Amino acid sequence: MESTTVINIILYVLLGWFLFTRFAPVRGLINLTEQEFASHLSKGVLLDVREPHEFQGGYIQGAKNIPLSQLKARIGEIPKERPVLLYCRSGMRSKQAAKVLAKSGYSDLAHLKGGMMAWKGKTRK
Repeated sequence: MESTTVINIILYVLLGWFLFTRFAPVRGLINLTEQEFASHLSKGVLLDVREPHEFQGGYIQGAKNIPLSQLKARIGEIPKERPVLLYCRSGMRSKQAAKVLAKSGYSDLAHLKGGMMAWKGKTRK
């Protein structure tokens, strides 16, 4: 086997592993539509994992802003005994945040599918 073929195989395996870990479903995470998410707002802790400048541009009322970049350091601010409803701009960071929370023992997790881009409800500034 040529060395370029071996290198290509290794690159494809690494790319596949990266894509799988990045986009794999999070065990225990419920994907909610905008309407479902709106109906669950009063049932748990609402967590916006966007950066502060994004949050200041508009957020769902009642949301606590803990950016994904600070989540591990601030995880103690989130009660484990209540459901956690996560959202971000598109749904990608909220899934990553759910992975962090699940690894830390949180089990009742849901996120807004499509993030703020899918949200049609009221926002605050």
